[in-house]
Amino acid sequence: MFSRSAVIVHGIDQVRQALAPGQPVVLLSGLGAALYAGSFWWRGMMAIGRAEYPATPMVDILDCAGAPGRALEALRAGQTAIRLDASVPAWPRVCAIADGLGARVFAQRPPAIDLGHGDGWRLDAWLTGDTTPKLR
Repeated sequence: MFSRSAVIVHGIDQVRQALAPGQPVVLLSGLGAALYAGSFWWRGMMAIGRAEYPATPMVDILDCAGAPGRALEALRAGQTAIRLDASVPAWPRVCAIADGLGARVFAQRPPAIDLGHGDGWRLDAWLTGDTTPKLR
């Protein structure tokens, strides 16, 4: 489903950390970040990241948990990739709206490391696919 390594970021410093190596990356918000931080916060961070690291290939996904209203808000704000629980009754409608806007809705979060939980030490290996065990 995802051809790039995913990295969970919680703030602009982590966005910069994830983009600095210059490797293709999927930036993923924290679980349900659309509910507690909002789509404009996320879009603002992504705009800064893209401006500061224009050569780094990236995709960003805002997690909307089980909130279809927040998902629609994000789509209206220009978000092109969101994660929404497929169990919400509005799932088909949100997907149809996203499709009409050229956006994607994911039911699952991709495998990811979380820079907010101390995974920064293995970022380079994660982004390059290096599976050689490393001592911390």
